[in-house]
Amino acid sequence: MRRIVYLVPLAVFLVLAAYFWVGLGKDPQIIPSVLIDQQVPPFALKPIRGRDRGFSSDDLPGQVSLVNIFGSWCVACRIEHPFLMKLKADGVVPIHGIDWREKDPNAGPAWLARFGDPYTLVGDDPESKAAIAFGVTGAPETFIVDARGVIRYKQIGPITPEIWENQLWPIVQKLRAQ
Repeated sequence: MRRIVYLVPLAVFLVLAAYFWVGLGKDPQIIPSVLIDQQVPPFALKPIRGRDRGFSSDDLPGQVSLVNIFGSWCVACRIEHPFLMKLKADGVVPIHGIDWREKDPNAGPAWLARFGDPYTLVGDDPESKAAIAFGVTGAPETFIVDARGVIRYKQIGPITPEIWENQLWPIVQKLRAQ
């Protein structure tokens, strides 16, 4: 009976050690999304100032596109922005934007006027309604949406040329071929 008293804490320790060992092998940059392979949740956003048209889930079916969550306050968004401008200039894929959590409604439009506007459509999301629907955890985040309006991939953090070439562009090409 005394042996069991000593073996129970040892067994608990071994289970916890195995759990932590498995956790150490996982990439902390990868946060799974329950929305992968799901229809884009319904949303409808008003346009940002200076635009006539907003952005809604109804705009997505019909072609493979990117949905980019950004904010003028987001440092990492500024890092990825020149690459988004390059994608727009190359005409590779439509990019739609969600201007997320701006305290000043002029901040997002001023930021786009200063650095360039890569977006086909942009919606203003000051209350995080669309961001919550997409399960956004921070900015920037970019979603690849197929021609049926289904989310196929979630990129957390800035899109770099390497990430585009190695991860996102192959997915876009595959979806277009379907």
